[in-house]
Amino acid sequence: MGLERFRVKTPGIVTLLSRPLLCIIGLLLAFCLPACEAFNLDVDKPAVYSGPTGSYFGYAVDFYLGDGVSCSVVIGAPKANTRQLNVKEGGSVFYCPWSLSQSDCHIIEFDTEGDRVVLLNDTEHQADFKSHQWFGATVRSHGDTILACAPLYSWRTEKDIPHSDATGTCYLSVHNFTKFVEYAPCRTEFSDAAGQGYCQGGFSADFTTDGKVVLGGPGSYYWQGEVITAAKEEIIKAYYPGYFMQSVKGQIQTKQVRLDHDDSYQGKKLIKMCGFYDECTSTQMGSYFGYAVATTDINSDGMTDLLVGAPMFMVRGSDGRLEEMGRVYVYQQRGPLTLELHVPHLTGTQAFGRFGSTIAPLGDLNQDGFNDVAISCPFGGEDQQGLVYIYNGYSEGLRDKPSQVITGQWAAGTIPASFGFALRGAKDLDMNGYPDLIVGAFGVNKAVLYRSRPIVNTSASLTVYPTMINPEEKNCMVTSGNTSIPVSCVNLSFCISADGKHLPDFQVEVQLDSHKHKQKSAVKRALFLDSQQPLLQRNVRVRHGERVCNHTKIYLRDEKDFRDKLSAIYVALNFSLNPNAAADSRGLQPILNYQTLNVIEQKAQILLDCGEDNICVPDLKLSVHGDRKEVYLGDDNSLTLTFNAKNEGEGGAYEAELYVVLPPEADYSGIARTSMLTCSYETENQTRYLSCDLGNPMKSGANLWAGLRFTVPRLKDTHKTVQFELQIRSKNENNSHSEVVPYKLEVVVQADVILQGVSRPDKIFFPPANWKVTKNYGVEQDVGPAVEHIYELVNNGPSRISHTLLELRCPLSLQGHTLLYPLEFYTEGSINCTADKNMNHLQLKVSDATYKQYVLECLARYSVKKMPYAIPPKHAPSGHKKVVTPVVWNKPDIENSVPLWIIILAILAGLLLLALLIYVLYKFGFFKRSLPYGTAMEKAQLKPQAASEA
Repeated sequence: MGLERFRVKTPGIVTLLSRPLLCIIGLLLAFCLPACEAFNLDVDKPAVYSGPTGSYFGYAVDFYLGDGVSCSVVIGAPKANTRQLNVKEGGSVFYCPWSLSQSDCHIIEFDTEGDRVVLLNDTEHQADFKSHQWFGATVRSHGDTILACAPLYSWRTEKDIPHSDATGTCYLSVHNFTKFVEYAPCRTEFSDAAGQGYCQGGFSADFTTDGKVVLGGPGSYYWQGEVITAAKEEIIKAYYPGYFMQSVKGQIQTKQVRLDHDDSYQGKKLIKMCGFYDECTSTQMGSYFGYAVATTDINSDGMTDLLVGAPMFMVRGSDGRLEEMGRVYVYQQRGPLTLELHVPHLTGTQAFGRFGSTIAPLGDLNQDGFNDVAISCPFGGEDQQGLVYIYNGYSEGLRDKPSQVITGQWAAGTIPASFGFALRGAKDLDMNGYPDLIVGAFGVNKAVLYRSRPIVNTSASLTVYPTMINPEEKNCMVTSGNTSIPVSCVNLSFCISADGKHLPDFQVEVQLDSHKHKQKSAVKRALFLDSQQPLLQRNVRVRHGERVCNHTKIYLRDEKDFRDKLSAIYVALNFSLNPNAAADSRGLQPILNYQTLNVIEQKAQILLDCGEDNICVPDLKLSVHGDRKEVYLGDDNSLTLTFNAKNEGEGGAYEAELYVVLPPEADYSGIARTSMLTCSYETENQTRYLSCDLGNPMKSGANLWAGLRFTVPRLKDTHKTVQFELQIRSKNENNSHSEVVPYKLEVVVQADVILQGVSRPDKIFFPPANWKVTKNYGVEQDVGPAVEHIYELVNNGPSRISHTLLELRCPLSLQGHTLLYPLEFYTEGSINCTADKNMNHLQLKVSDATYKQYVLECLARYSVKKMPYAIPPKHAPSGHKKVVTPVVWNKPDIENSVPLWIIILAILAGLLLLALLIYVLYKFGFFKRSLPYGTAMEKAQLKPQAASEA
């Protein structure tokens, strides 16, 4: 039946698509095709059919039932070369039988004849032109009949010579390839643009449910377009080989209408339901509304619904710019020829992806009683491989979220892969009871068959009984080494039932304490009794209609091993199909219904000492005291907060903690020395807090005192207060927290400033020795004795000062007489001094000095005028210091002089008195020497012991 054979295979590595390009092929826009994927379509092992390079194999696809027993695929390749004489790229249709093993694709020989000629006036003229006719651009099947069209086929009549008209033509293969007939209803005497000369019949085509052929010819009557329909039996009867024009009995076609309908392209895409056309209009110019249409009953109400694609629909993005996304409009039939637009619309999410380029009814993929639909987005995907979306029908229409998305497998070459440009479904190729889907990707000369996996419907239950674990009731034993330990336990059971056409083993997982978001830590509080582990895994075999149950026990761990006694222990049952289970007879792994709830949770409470209802309701009270109310800018500000925590409720507070939120200015130093407390210091979302354990539980009637130490070193003058926030928190469901208690500290500016002063020397004698009064002063000694007054201004903090005024007052005169003569200021540090009198106005020579020089008494006053903070000080520092230099007045030098003779006489008298004194002492024996130990007799009387002691 065919000359060329091409293999079908299951691909391994999936390649990526390169950036797709927008191509114009003939009169068609080539929209990018995506790979379609419904939730139970098998994308792991698709069957991939390949055609000749550059043939556009996959431009059109369909299923072929043939004899009704086996099912195959027919694939159009409109640019394929054929055996036809002198025909280049005439186009072909391939027949690809399906089996689990590799299969061959064969060319269906619809037309083996080359271009035909006619004899006019003894001259042969070429009558038709089959090169580049795009045969196979449209392929449809119905029963044992295949319809294939060449919309760019041209022919010419006598009056057309030397011109030709693109009328288009189609062929029918009937009775399982035993007969081929041509059907070209636009090849008539009404030629040129005004008639059917540019008809392009077969641009779109389909079969009605009763087997009638419907062709679309968008170019007729100045591109008004037309739709032509005829029974395939009548077409077969009217066919005569060699005749260009034929008359088909019962053929119906639309007529030419008013001129304002020119360029309306009726027939470019066929709508099967007459009467729908006027009710379906686009809401946006240039959206290509109607580029794709499909009909199916999506809500199982017995009436056919309509889907219309607008692949160039524009959507305004968040930045206000319009982006081409594509849209599909869903019209539900509410009565005979009465349509209702379903909202929300199905709108694409891929810019320039051309969502809605192709729409294909799929039948009921998941066997839930509602038909499903595939919609292509040919240039969609991260790398523009193309996408196909599967939408499921339900009682209200079509679900607005896809249940499965299939991604194209090939990178673009010189043209886009166009995966999804052709879609066909609603046929069960492998006869497993589920419809399949075939997707064309003509840019890479591929067609991909996705088969539906069998669906398993399940139901499961999980039971924990009793639902309360009493820690005081040790009703089970756990073996640890050679020791048996009594524990508290409860029963657990889980059951699974299933139905489906192929039931593999289930893989069941039961996990304890699985609700991790309800636990502060990952500690498992309960374990399975037999394994002493928190996880139980089983493989379960379930037969059709059977219910399989498993029973076990779980026990509570020792209380010292966990803190959370209040929240429930969660038990989660998670089941799935065993991935290692054998495939069915057709090589497909079953899949769980995507609407199946395959995770079931139950919980068990720990019995608490909280009355019959097992509900503890604490009443938490907190008071806070501190050892200071103010903190000073510039200081470390040590602080001790003493708190009193009480529980005055009827039940314990579980996992009770003192929660202290630290201000940014503070640091935690530790626990007060007398406090018995365990605290942890943590940071969360830039909030620093202290968490101190108050008991698990903090029992009713508890009254706790403790202290916490902090420092507050990072004060800023932008805030006048610093606030700590303290609260008691527990994990109880009712009344779990105390009120938040703030402890506020006032930020204060304070500086301890001291002014000190001394005089050097501490007193003076005036007038000094050898001082002569003169009116000609040359050096400072000529004026009088020098006095240094030393002043020191000290800031003992803690806050800084930035501007201080020091005023010094000294008496310069007394009773009209000059008292002191100011010479100079000598300073240390950043001090600027000014005086209301000129320093050293006599320009005396000044000796080296380092401090101020004044005479007698001076008074210094200081006042802090400014501190470098936005917060003003409570008290501006100020004070004074008096420095006094006592003056001892001496008599004049003339009154103190002694005559020389009196001095000599006094010396002589002194010598005489000394000689007299020596003589008197001599006479009394004062100068006689005596032995150190007395006479010899006295020595003899001394005993050795006494001598020794002496």
